[in-house]
Amino acid sequence: MPKVSRRTATQGGDYGPVVEQSEDLDPYTVDFRSYRADVDLTALLRDLPDGRCQCPHWGYVFQGELMLRYPDHDEVYEAGEAFYAPPGHVPVHTAPGTEYVQFSPADDVRRASAVTLNHFPPLTG
Repeated sequence: MPKVSRRTATQGGDYGPVVEQSEDLDPYTVDFRSYRADVDLTALLRDLPDGRCQCPHWGYVFQGELMLRYPDHDEVYEAGEAFYAPPGHVPVHTAPGTEYVQFSPADDVRRASAVTLNHFPPLTG
């Protein structure tokens, strides 16, 4: 059975405020993310439909917190919580030190990551 850990992930990089370690386990992508700074992706998502991420994510927060904005409310996910983020969200806050793993349909997350992470040039590969 396919598996991956932060140590064995072969994709992603160090983008300054966020470190992403990921691997495709078709048809999903597993992303381990660590944040050094509070990140609001509102401006970076403006080119996506409705200015929102259209990719669903399932995940678990190891430490810290992240806030996703939906058209009608904000949702905060904290350490120790599993989450489902349906399409139509914007990550508007990620506490420094936040670490989580998320599972997303591979094709959808590639489109979203191309818009967001590519604005942060990788510091390492």
